[in-house]
Amino acid sequence: MQEQKGKYDGLQNDELGIKIRSNNNPYLSVDSQKKHLQPFRLSSYFIVLVESGSITYNLDSQDFTLTDGHLLFAMPNQFFSPPAKTDDLKYFKLLFDENTVALLPQQFPFLVNPLNMPVIVLDGTAKERVIKVFGILNQILYLDECQTDTEIVLAYLNLLLSELNSAYFKKNESINILNANLSKFIEFKLVVETHLTEQPSINEIAEKLAISTNSLYRIVKEYSGTSPKDYFINRLIAEAQRKLRYSNISIKELAYELGFNDPDYFSRLFKKSTGKSASDFLPKQDLSGK
Repeated sequence: MQEQKGKYDGLQNDELGIKIRSNNNPYLSVDSQKKHLQPFRLSSYFIVLVESGSITYNLDSQDFTLTDGHLLFAMPNQFFSPPAKTDDLKYFKLLFDENTVALLPQQFPFLVNPLNMPVIVLDGTAKERVIKVFGILNQILYLDECQTDTEIVLAYLNLLLSELNSAYFKKNESINILNANLSKFIEFKLVVETHLTEQPSINEIAEKLAISTNSLYRIVKEYSGTSPKDYFINRLIAEAQRKLRYSNISIKELAYELGFNDPDYFSRLFKKSTGKSASDFLPKQDLSGK
């Protein structure tokens, strides 16, 4: 068993960036958990399903409490604070990278959360099906001694994501998950994440998406309720807040890191957006001497 667990130090498949955790293969030792539970930026897609019990995750500085049949998902670059495991919790956790997604036969719009709701509540029958697929993935990625063919792993991952994509949009049946506008909004979100610190202009983003700036405005407004410019600024400010809270960085250094040429302009924009100065988000120092 020790040799089998050891392969989780790297990828679980020679060709796929995918790994799974469950009650059968729990996370780390108590000492190792202290480091693991520190806030970090996700480098892959993350999905956790609670089969029974309750646990609270923090994603982008917002708490999400999951109970039976609740599933939380997140995309690369989101800021994630994992909780310590609670008693009597039954769960599955799955991580997979962009390269793995690219090998799937279809796209899954829910992965970039176009409706801004990272929690999916599964009904009874859907929960049963999803748990079964998670169980199969856990078996072929962790329990089986012989490595399973890549095609089989991808087939079950595709099946799982199909279930979750359907459940995500189920309560929003008026939205066509394959329509062109939603596809462009998904592309827009990915461009924002990929080129955030480069601060491309809205015209440059529209050119990348091969649409007009007017069309981009209409699409982003439809799915986010805000303009492309405000969406980009809000994303930058959210990134700034995370860095201020969780890293030892000066406000001036942060401004340059986020692509601002003028730290003073960054400070004014930050205060206008949040109502607070950037220094208010810096970690408080303990001056008690204790």
